[in-house]
Amino acid sequence: MENQHHQLTENELDIKTSKPSTSRFFFLLGFFGIFIFAWAGCFNLYQHSYKGAEDVPVNESSLITGPKYK
Repeated sequence: MENQHHQLTENELDIKTSKPSTSRFFFLLGFFGIFIFAWAGCFNLYQHSYKGAEDVPVNESSLITGPKYK
């Protein structure tokens, strides 16, 4: 009887036999998966952010400081 029990708990780090190790593994896998997914999304948004246009022609009638009419 003792020999059978010894075979089941031969490796304490085995994911199939150790419930705390399994739950810790899946928690860390999920946490780092979500973290990397969010970081990659933020980095992609930063990399493709709007840089702005340098010289855009604006009608004189739509200026903020005061429209100029002909």
